[in-house]
Amino acid sequence: MTTADGVAGPGPGPAAPQAPGRVKAFLRLVMIEHSVFALPFAYIAALTAMFQADRTVHWTELLLVTVCMVGLRTFAMAANRIIDREIDARNPRTAGRELVTGAVSVRSAWTGAGIALAVFLGAAALLNPLCLMLAPVAVVPMVVYPYGKRFTNFPHAILGLAQAMGPLGAWLAVTGAWSWDAVILGLAVGVWIGGFDLIFACQDVAADRAEGVKSVPARFGVPAALWGARGAHAVTTALLAWYAVATDAGVPFWIGLVVVVAAFLYEHTIVTPHDLSRLNRAFFTVNGFIGIALFACALLDLVLRGLRW
Repeated sequence: MTTADGVAGPGPGPAAPQAPGRVKAFLRLVMIEHSVFALPFAYIAALTAMFQADRTVHWTELLLVTVCMVGLRTFAMAANRIIDREIDARNPRTAGRELVTGAVSVRSAWTGAGIALAVFLGAAALLNPLCLMLAPVAVVPMVVYPYGKRFTNFPHAILGLAQAMGPLGAWLAVTGAWSWDAVILGLAVGVWIGGFDLIFACQDVAADRAEGVKSVPARFGVPAALWGARGAHAVTTALLAWYAVATDAGVPFWIGLVVVVAAFLYEHTIVTPHDLSRLNRAFFTVNGFIGIALFACALLDLVLRGLRW
């Protein structure tokens, strides 16, 4: 370019990053698509609560439950990435994450986390006073979890506790009252997610031991972690069966539970202590399928039993 007096001046330089690009990078950072793991179980809880109340779907409440779930999970993932960014930088598997490479700045990540938290709290306030009052109970485990690997060999249990809040919160959102049925479903989700986090952590054993990061695989070995995951998923199956009995679920839900058991068996067949090559398939594909399949069967069951749209 030239200046006003005709003297050559500096070029325009690289274009400044555009807002849509920053948003996309942030969504990659928090892996927004992984909301599929927790959302189906929140929907099962919310729709079952609606069925028990008046057999009618309340779409506004369902939308607010969705906003709460996505907002809280987005906050939790952003906080996790921020807190773990130095550990991630030293692990070859995670060295390409957006906060490590600079694709997302720490300031942008905190901004996104703050917005997500505000969205969560706003949606909780719109649901009912109890949801807003109990919101910190859901937030605290989400923040404690990334620190857990610094002081306990069982951070997976903290993650499970955090995820167990989803179905219970969804039930409270609809009814504004405590429900032991929701507790059973929440425990099932928490134990399930804690179990597959045991599997996921197996790929980082070498890096975790080198950095002093604590986990079951790092402390007790991969075989022990995989046996722990199998035990967790057996408990998950029992809890889902208990939930089905407690809520008088029909045949479609039980069919869904059979599908879940088959998926668990497949998951634990393709991942072994000596072959972790298909771990991502077990973690992402199979567990995503489990949530969607059980939700579809639970929804069909509720509709056949009289849930009205």
